[in-house]
Amino acid sequence: MVGGIAIAIMAFSAGSAQAAWREASSDHFVIYADQSEAAITRFADRLERYHSALEFFTTTPLPKPSPSNRVTVYVLSDEREVQAIYGTKSSIVRGFYRPRAGGSIAVAADNENLRRGGDISPSLWYLLHEYAHHFTLSTTAFPWPRWMSEGAAEFFSAALFERDGGVWVGRPSGRRKNELFFAESVPIEELLDSSLYDQGRGKNRAYDEFYGKSWLLYHYLMFGEARSGQLSTYTSRIAAGKPALEAAREAFGDLDELNRDLSSYKKRLKMRAAYLAPERLSPGPIAVRELRPGEAAMMPVQIRSEAGVDEKTALEVLADARSVAQSYPDDPAVLAALAEAEYDAGYDAAAITAADKAIALDPSRVNAYVQKGYALFRQAAEADDRDAAYRAARQPFLDLNRIENDHPLPLIYYYRSFLGAGKAPPQVAKDGLARASQLAPFDRGLHFELAQLYLRDGELKLASYQLRPVAFAPHGGRLSRTARAMLAAIEDGRLKGGSFNMAQFASTSDTEEGDDNGEDGVDEERKD
Repeated sequence: MVGGIAIAIMAFSAGSAQAAWREASSDHFVIYADQSEAAITRFADRLERYHSALEFFTTTPLPKPSPSNRVTVYVLSDEREVQAIYGTKSSIVRGFYRPRAGGSIAVAADNENLRRGGDISPSLWYLLHEYAHHFTLSTTAFPWPRWMSEGAAEFFSAALFERDGGVWVGRPSGRRKNELFFAESVPIEELLDSSLYDQGRGKNRAYDEFYGKSWLLYHYLMFGEARSGQLSTYTSRIAAGKPALEAAREAFGDLDELNRDLSSYKKRLKMRAAYLAPERLSPGPIAVRELRPGEAAMMPVQIRSEAGVDEKTALEVLADARSVAQSYPDDPAVLAALAEAEYDAGYDAAAITAADKAIALDPSRVNAYVQKGYALFRQAAEADDRDAAYRAARQPFLDLNRIENDHPLPLIYYYRSFLGAGKAPPQVAKDGLARASQLAPFDRGLHFELAQLYLRDGELKLASYQLRPVAFAPHGGRLSRTARAMLAAIEDGRLKGGSFNMAQFASTSDTEEGDDNGEDGVDEERKD
């Protein structure tokens, strides 16, 4: 996958003599880890039980995703490997998560040995935090305010998995307690209004209690009997379009009083938590297999490709991919990964050749169709007969659609093929893009693309509906700023639909608003 972050090329540790690269496949996750069968099964079981707990606690059951729309989790041996993959030496980064249609990934560390007492490991805590975001984005297009999004993620990720199969959620967040007592305070108005917070933090705060106080407020509203029902009132006001502080005052009353109540609440020696007994949970089955030698040898390449490469590292990854492919020339997984590395490095013809070989060996190899389609689309952009070239470029995605009907990428690229050829997309293509957004509601870029479609068609209300999840995404970023500028232009009448110039709205600032690069979720835990 090209774009995103610069990646440090690294050597993966071999792991213990008893371990081997394995895949654990479940209803909502695909996990790759150099672990024993028991360890990877336990990891997958916890994630599935957590998903089931989220469904139960929020009373929001989700349809089972198509195979390619599950979250793929890569478990590395330690946090240094995670940081190298992410392209940083910062100890703050414990893992990262990248939501995208047909290919959401999370990279985390195998650090069960770092558990503190009965607590979960830092790796699992990070993953649960980001999956809470993934889950809430999958349940509604309503963009939660930043404090609420992060507070809910902290609330649910403070989980505990009992041996009897039960799950605790909403436990006191020990990982944020130091923030609440020692970090710089965040005024209640800034907590509730992210625009005020951005102004204040940007001027004079590097480390504050935002995450801790967000958790505290969410926990208080969930469990505090004196304010029962206020969170529901607040969300209804926000959903109705009320300004942040107006919605808060209507729901919570005097904000100074709310702040005093929070100060008292955080000093409690005991806080409530919710226990979900095993019979209340319905985790699906887990299938574990050991990877073939070629798959295992190619796994470091696959992880680096999926995490994202730049122009320099793409060539380095490709050299490794070609080396592995020479040793395993008849493994379809190896060939599909080689196709991705060839495409990322700019070698479209080689990518198509590798993908064709993979498909011939295994006609169900999804990534081979994807990489072939990507390469053909890039070639089509430079073709003399672009209409014919884009028709040909659609074919791998049409073939993929027959294999996996609810894979979002065939729907996306069918729509894009008409734009690339300079044609107006037919209604079936537009409907397909909308369907893709329904299948992958966590993909901000897809919401943004659909909003542009609606703008060109003059559907301003639908465009605004698609822009809001982007504009108010919890981690912010350039795309969020652009979406907010477009929303403002729609609201004040400057953007009326039809043809428009995106350049006037695009954010060019190198400084991100969010706590990461604006696209990924990154563990924000500081060292205590």
